[in-house]
Amino acid sequence: MKLVKSLLLGSAAGLIAVGGAQAADLPVKAKAVEYVKICSLYGAGFYYIPGTDTCIKLGGYLRAEVALNTNSDFSGQLTGNNGARNRLTNYYTMRAREDLNIDTRTATEYGVVRTFFDGVFSWTTGNYAGTGSATGATAYSGTLALNTSGATPALVGSSINGTDGNTSGGSLGVYYAFIQFAGFTMGKAVSQFDAPWTNYPGNNFDSLVGGSGTVTGVNQFTYTADFGQGVTASFSAEDATAYYQAGNINLAGASVTGITGGAYGSNAIGGSRSPNLVGMVRVDQAWGLFQASVAAHDNHVAYYGATEPTGHPDDKWGWAVQLALSIKNIPTGAGDVINISGVYTDGATRYNFQNLAGGSYSMFSGTNVAGAYQSVGFAYAPDTVFTSAAGGSSQETVKTWGFRGAYTHNWDPYWNTALYGAYAQAQFGSLAKNSLCGVGGTFAVAGVTSCNPDFAVGQVGIITRWTPVKNLTFSADLNWTHLDQKYAGTFAYAGSGTTAKPAAVYELKDQDTITLLLRAQRNW
Repeated sequence: MKLVKSLLLGSAAGLIAVGGAQAADLPVKAKAVEYVKICSLYGAGFYYIPGTDTCIKLGGYLRAEVALNTNSDFSGQLTGNNGARNRLTNYYTMRAREDLNIDTRTATEYGVVRTFFDGVFSWTTGNYAGTGSATGATAYSGTLALNTSGATPALVGSSINGTDGNTSGGSLGVYYAFIQFAGFTMGKAVSQFDAPWTNYPGNNFDSLVGGSGTVTGVNQFTYTADFGQGVTASFSAEDATAYYQAGNINLAGASVTGITGGAYGSNAIGGSRSPNLVGMVRVDQAWGLFQASVAAHDNHVAYYGATEPTGHPDDKWGWAVQLALSIKNIPTGAGDVINISGVYTDGATRYNFQNLAGGSYSMFSGTNVAGAYQSVGFAYAPDTVFTSAAGGSSQETVKTWGFRGAYTHNWDPYWNTALYGAYAQAQFGSLAKNSLCGVGGTFAVAGVTSCNPDFAVGQVGIITRWTPVKNLTFSADLNWTHLDQKYAGTFAYAGSGTTAKPAAVYELKDQDTITLLLRAQRNW
């Protein structure tokens, strides 16, 4: 019996040991998987980042487009080889672009903390600068050269477009990158001066004059106060260097050749000593919106000459004011809208001739004047001018005014058309007019019957969009730009090797150009 008892106890102990080992080997129950959850706090498209209380939204678009009668995706044939209208420039530009934006928001005891990033990846053809066969080289943005040292001439270099890198590269652009917290906006965002539609009251064409438009953002520190009922006000300090320096021109450097090329002297910007100071008040209602904006811009010039003892003009503050109005729900159709704005500047030209429109023109075309080779129209709109002649002068501001607007009509849920237009005028003071056109002035030359640097640019366009399915749009945008310059008569031009224009007599005449932009875009 003792033996049997021992065997039973031993067996029981062994079973307990085996059972314990098996229990230890059982899998531990896994924690529940935390799936991505919809965040409904900030509208459609937001999700919680797993493990956090931060909501994120991804968005963007893919775009393919071609611009005809242009050597740059955003501009017509206005200057350089483009404006010369010869064989040394492209007559179309093609672009493929992917946009990606990332929007994050977190609720805190101080309000919502928001970050926003928008970047674009682009491949663009264009910006061609031919130099003709006489020099043995042609180039895209000066980056290619023709190697003739070998038996077979070949193109050398790594880029066919100075903006977009080599053929397999393309470019990355950072449009917006900012933080918003407790009413503050810090980083790269649309200028507080701009109307909400920036350069696009109803168009795709980038180069409208008649107002400001930092469509790729400007670095800023801004405070916005919300008074309720759709009323807000902002005060902003914004970087002047990227978009707002139209030029501080030393007229003593002017020449007939330079003026014909759209430059009235030597640009003598001394740097930036102050950000632009911007104030804005806006009312958003169901009927539309109204906005009033003001800006101050410091013009800081270098020296009259190459060294410090030559002296310099004092700084000169310029300013700008803009009014913008949007009217929605008009009787002509559901979703129809009118957007208009008007601007006046004094020493702050970029708030009218915005950076994508530029402010320099040199355009050639035919002529009916006997003995003239061609006609030319030129103009320039800097912020200020001065001269280092006769001991030097103070800065004289250039005054401008302009407007832009559009009416968009929806034919049905799939088709809409917008008619748009813009106008801007630049006016120079007595210093500029005497230096360029007075007795002994740079352009007071034989044959010129009217000499006046004032000018105006008018633009009219029409765009039609077709959206066959949601977020896929095809558009065609036709724009006409007219340069109304105030010079008249003829003059002897020494010619330019860069634009292949020969030395000859040229007629002074207003100029025109037309651009057609075709685009396909898928938003997501």
